[in-house]
Amino acid sequence: MAAASTTKIAWRLQEFEAHSSSVSCLALGKSSGRLLATGGEDCRVNIWAVSKANCIMSLTGHKNPVECIQFNMSEEQVVAGSQSGSIRVWDLEAAKILRTLMGHKANITSLGFHPFGDFLASSSMDTNIKLWDVRRKGYVFRYKGHTQAVRSLAFSPDGKWLASASDDCTVKLWDLAQGKTITEFKSHTGPVNIVQFHPNEYLLASGSSDRSIKLWDLEKFTMIGSLEGDTTPVRCVCFSPDGSCLYSGATDSLRVFGWEPDRCFDVVLVGWGRVSDLAVCNQQLIGVSHQLSSVSSYVVDLKRVKKSGGAAIQGVIQDSQPLTEPKKDPKGTALRKSYERPTTTCGSQRYGRLNSSERRSPSEDEAEEKLSSAEIHNAEDYKAIFQPKNAISRTPPKMSEPFPAPPEDGESGTAPSAALSDEEALTQIRKGHDTMCVMLSSRHKNLQTVRAMWAREDIKMALDTAVSMNDLSIVVDILNIINLQPSLWKLDVCVTILPQLDKLLQSKYESYMQTGCTSLRLVMKHFWTLISDTLKATPSVGVDITREERHHKCRVCCKQLKNLSNIAKNKAAQVGRHGSAFKELQLLMAPLDDSP
Repeated sequence: MAAASTTKIAWRLQEFEAHSSSVSCLALGKSSGRLLATGGEDCRVNIWAVSKANCIMSLTGHKNPVECIQFNMSEEQVVAGSQSGSIRVWDLEAAKILRTLMGHKANITSLGFHPFGDFLASSSMDTNIKLWDVRRKGYVFRYKGHTQAVRSLAFSPDGKWLASASDDCTVKLWDLAQGKTITEFKSHTGPVNIVQFHPNEYLLASGSSDRSIKLWDLEKFTMIGSLEGDTTPVRCVCFSPDGSCLYSGATDSLRVFGWEPDRCFDVVLVGWGRVSDLAVCNQQLIGVSHQLSSVSSYVVDLKRVKKSGGAAIQGVIQDSQPLTEPKKDPKGTALRKSYERPTTTCGSQRYGRLNSSERRSPSEDEAEEKLSSAEIHNAEDYKAIFQPKNAISRTPPKMSEPFPAPPEDGESGTAPSAALSDEEALTQIRKGHDTMCVMLSSRHKNLQTVRAMWAREDIKMALDTAVSMNDLSIVVDILNIINLQPSLWKLDVCVTILPQLDKLLQSKYESYMQTGCTSLRLVMKHFWTLISDTLKATPSVGVDITREERHHKCRVCCKQLKNLSNIAKNKAAQVGRHGSAFKELQLLMAPLDDSP
């Protein structure tokens, strides 16, 4: 058994039902890698010990689905943001609500605790970022500049900066004390999903739906690396504790990257689906994902993962050939400036005056907090983790034991109770195989036709051909390409695509719906001003065929957009992830209400 546990690189640790309805968000405790918080459409926050399927406690009080969640550095507090824009901070040791924060006007999209102070940052679909003092009421600063929803927030290790990643394809760096932008990074071509500071050096990593990770030098404010080995959107990134490499979580895979030069050290296939968070502890990487009401956790043994060598990324994902490392001294001195941690906590720092408009009376606060409660389901685990007798031996311990790997297939305890014969197993595998092959062959043939048309003519003809095939999967495939290249879009393309978005937004397939939402956001961002100005313009004297043609196209697009706006309004009332996407579209398409 001991030998077997050393041969697996990655395995599923557990899968369990986490909520009575769909799980909408989750977060790992980064210090221990042993605590998990989940938020659901049932408006609850549940706290778990990783590897145990019994909920430690449930935190109630939110009246709307919980959309975002995060632990603080010590894992003694958890903050949760809801679909309505409200934020609640919980003291886990006391098992009670610590603070209710009101101020955002739309769904909370990301949260982050300051590394060593009583501050937290939040962002919303209203595009605003706010800095809160948890000890007081109201926000102390508001940071404005993003044009679309912010998806990730991260404080620098020294607590002086805040980084934000947005659907507007940008990463911004903010000076907390001054309340203003230090710089903006614009190299991503798709929504930026995650941003993370290097633990020691002045270096920032950002991961995007354009399937790349960018590395930014925070002294020169330049991009020093573009890691493009991922084949699906980058959902989360995590630097190794020593900062020597970067772990990238995408659908069903983990990649290990190095930079200067850009290279991929290793690729590990992990069946975690759309991974939502990563943490590193005891030379193991923990990844968690959710689907419907269930949550799954996975372990990757980092002792068996390559973290050096590898070929430079030049169309080749990785190579076993060794690569000359940049020269460093024996102690691994950083090539860049390192963060200086202050000797005192930032509790004494002043980030600005409290926004008085957000103050609420004590009676209002008491009423809110009486509605919030903690239901402790597992008293033994709760006391062991959050109320230890000696703070020095707090559990989960900093040096907790690694999770053991399961026995290899075929060893004792792993064989199924009713094993299938080889012939029976093959029969099951073949079921539906021929049908699937025919479907994929047809799809491949259609895509080849569209590709040939694109090469010979232009994107408009290729799209017309794709639409004429009456196969939405082909339209989705093409849109997934051009959504990452806004320069390919023209007014003619909008005329062709907008009628198809009606079908995509109302599709039963989540991927189709997401593609439709992305395309619609792009059209509104790049073409609505042109369409609106054209329709409002005073008619010109004489015959202007070009203008009349443009006016006709704008009128057709406006009519289609109004129809799509109604769909977005109807679906914005849904709870959960889909409701959030359509609520964002509803806000973006609000100018249509004033159009002629």
